[in-house]
Amino acid sequence: MNPDLATAVPPSKPESGRHSTARVREILSWYSSDNPGTKANLARMMNHGVLAGTGRMVILPVDQGFEHGPARSFAPNPQAYDPRFHFELAIEAGCNAYAAPLGFIEAGAAEFAGEIPLILKLNNHDVLHEDKDPLSAVTGSVADALRLGCAAVGFTIYPGSANSTRMYEQARAIAEDAKRAGLAMVIWSYPRGSQLSKAGETAIDVVAYAAQIAAQLGAHIIKIKLPTEAIEQDEARKVYERQAIPIGTLPERVRHVVQSSFDGRRIVIFSGGAKKDNDQDVLNEARAILEGGGFGSIIGRNSFQRKKQDAVKLLRQIMAIYQGQAR
Repeated sequence: MNPDLATAVPPSKPESGRHSTARVREILSWYSSDNPGTKANLARMMNHGVLAGTGRMVILPVDQGFEHGPARSFAPNPQAYDPRFHFELAIEAGCNAYAAPLGFIEAGAAEFAGEIPLILKLNNHDVLHEDKDPLSAVTGSVADALRLGCAAVGFTIYPGSANSTRMYEQARAIAEDAKRAGLAMVIWSYPRGSQLSKAGETAIDVVAYAAQIAAQLGAHIIKIKLPTEAIEQDEARKVYERQAIPIGTLPERVRHVVQSSFDGRRIVIFSGGAKKDNDQDVLNEARAILEGGGFGSIIGRNSFQRKKQDAVKLLRQIMAIYQGQAR
């Protein structure tokens, strides 16, 4: 594994006459099969916001209204019912990008055109019926993303679901179309299904496997949950024990997931999950991601479920950690 991934990457300035830093160009070199348009859109996200040029990312995702329902998502901060609030939050906080489903993106893409790179989430799943083996509905298209000026498309897969094969096929086809159109591909890889225990959804072996699957499906950016020390698969447990793979601390587990994503040659960012009562828990996770060589965070409910000034403050604290300016 590249040793540079395990240490903080200090902010760097572009070389004279060039907009991208050496770190951004290094990351772009990992995607050698992609066309200039796709690389330009990856650079567009990496060169935007507070973390521009560092190779680190903080993205605001707001698909929870569809995924969990409006009251559960937005009632803690009623400002968040307005799609424009999320554009403003991402812009004012200095995020690298803003991700959302079709309706939310359409509601602000014209008003905020060019102010923040956009990621159009192309599939979504609701919770109005019990579904132990989820299959998200396709709710947007590559054509929609191009029409709205997006830099990337996003797609969720559920490794472990009985419907995973269909999702993998959909993701591969969408990645092909996106790359042909010069867009980047972001995969939300969330293990879930009737054959996985609840603890298994975040077990280290399962999360690392989910990251590998996303990379194999052609993702440029992989969104994954932070893993626990649990091991779900008996056969995997034997290997972890025999090879003495270090997974005892969160930074070690982050490092293993990044290693499982083509030895750190794919951008892996970690979700913030449900809103936490203590902001230090959020910041400690960012510290662990940095120490483990992760590329950043994708923080939704822990940011937009609070007043804008408080959300901006928290996001800036996370960014300061990734810049190496705060511990």
